[in-house]
Amino acid sequence: MKTIKLNTMSKEQKITTEELTIIKEKQEAVNGLLSNIGYLEAQKHSALHQLSEVNTEVEKNKVELENKYGGISINLEDGSYTFIEKENKPEDV
Repeated sequence: MKTIKLNTMSKEQKITTEELTIIKEKQEAVNGLLSNIGYLEAQKHSALHQLSEVNTEVEKNKVELENKYGGISINLEDGSYTFIEKENKPEDV
């Protein structure tokens, strides 16, 4: 029977310190950017909820104004308004 000797004291292989530093710096940059993106997404989510709430309030206000004045178009510069003529749609036969 033949015996094979294994070299159990193999030399550890490493990249250079400079290469490791570059990799670590780039990974820190990636982590920082991902953190910023997460923060921005949270801000976006919050802003979208606020927008939805404002849009709901605008629609509610439109209904109140329409109930009070009828169908009108309001000039946002001076508050004047004109009545909107309703289109007569031909009835489906």
